[in-house]
Amino acid sequence: MGKHNTGDSHLNKKDEKKQQQEKDSVQKETNENQKVQEELQEKKETQELELLKAELEKTKDALLRKAAEFENYKKRIENEISDYIKYASENLIKELLPVLDDIDRATESIEKGETKDFETLKAGVLNIFDKFKKILHKEGLKEIDCLGKEFDVNTCDALLQIPKPDVKPHTVIDVAEKGYILKDKIIRHAKVIVSSEESGTQNK
Repeated sequence: MGKHNTGDSHLNKKDEKKQQQEKDSVQKETNENQKVQEELQEKKETQELELLKAELEKTKDALLRKAAEFENYKKRIENEISDYIKYASENLIKELLPVLDDIDRATESIEKGETKDFETLKAGVLNIFDKFKKILHKEGLKEIDCLGKEFDVNTCDALLQIPKPDVKPHTVIDVAEKGYILKDKIIRHAKVIVSSEESGTQNK
């Protein structure tokens, strides 16, 4: 009876050992699988990191190129604006050159004594003046029309007020210096003389 128990005990120990070995084997396999998974994950992360670095370098290069292109564009625009400002009056000067030619010819004719007739000289000067005014009008210059109209502080500067019984007070009765509007901007106010109320009326 005692021998039989010893045999059973021996078998139980062998089973336990076998089970332990199986457990160890499974654990080892699990550990190895886990290690392989970790290595694969690490490799994947490394590859992703390398891809991100490559994308970052690519983006950096693209940004540097764009910055260089913008700098070149900026310099080109600055040069164009500088040239535009420098030669802004070129078209107007070209328009005025024929007038300058006429003045040169008229001056030369007068100096040589070729133009002695006053009416001929007058007609020549008026012709030059008319051509000059047409060019300025074409460029958008207009004379401020204020004579005989009510004084407007937005377009005129009053130099003097004179009582004028037959004229309504605050009326422009004379223009000492003409005013001008360029397109929609007043570039010079007209300097004018304005009618005032009579002294007797002011005292009332």
